[in-house]
Amino acid sequence: MQYYYGNQWPLRVLDEAEFWKEQESEHTVVIRELLPNLEENYVDGLKRWEDVLITTKQHVKRFIESVIRSNGQVPAQLEQQVRELSSFCLQESVAFIQFCRKIKLESKVVKDNPMAKTVINHIIDESEYFIGIAQTILYEQ
Repeated sequence: MQYYYGNQWPLRVLDEAEFWKEQESEHTVVIRELLPNLEENYVDGLKRWEDVLITTKQHVKRFIESVIRSNGQVPAQLEQQVRELSSFCLQESVAFIQFCRKIKLESKVVKDNPMAKTVINHIIDESEYFIGIAQTILYEQ
């Protein structure tokens, strides 16, 4: 986390969201590539998650541009929208974690692959890290 933003908490939380949505979308690819024989329903789910996470990242980038253009004078309405988007990003990460846990617990391919369990656990830990960082930034306000 970079703390050079000063009082510009909207940029801090959006910067984290942009980075972690990219990471989460890449993690969907990591799982698919690690497990080429993963059950089709999980592969399809991971592809849908990849699309969703990329879309969320694009929304975050648009908000970053809006905050930057406000030149440090972020209007209250924009601040509220940033809070709502950040909350959405948190909930999205919670749902992504749940999907990863489902794969880990229910996939026969993963059950027989200790490396896959380790990688999925790491992916879950990283998404949980984002949740913690974003909550800290939002609750400081």
